[in-house]
Amino acid sequence: QVQLVESGGGLVQAGGSLRLSCAASGRTFSSYTMGWFRQAPGKEREFVAALTWSGGNTDYADSVKGRFTISRDNAKNTVYLQMNSLKPEDTAVYYCAAGRITYGFRYLPRLYDDWGQGTQVTVSS
Repeated sequence: QVQLVESGGGLVQAGGSLRLSCAASGRTFSSYTMGWFRQAPGKEREFVAALTWSGGNTDYADSVKGRFTISRDNAKNTVYLQMNSLKPEDTAVYYCAAGRITYGFRYLPRLYDDWGQGTQVTVSS
């Protein structure tokens, strides 16, 4: 059974940093894309970042480029999202997702097969 478990969310002041973790289990993820998405109240789920587990090729939403970094630790089967220079508009529930997705379409949440339960990130002004 596939499990994606996020952690690391919390309350932080604007300009601060957080690191989210996504512990993955239940299958071999070497051929998978791992993505981070977020959803604010009343808004649709939106793409944040993604990487291919095997090659590490990364994509970022324009709104987070230069501030967020996605990475992985193969030994721990864990994907991270380092978030720096946080802004109040980054406030959302952040979700980790996994799927076999062609490069170029990784921003589409409907293409991901597995999702974590989400972790809340709140940035105060």
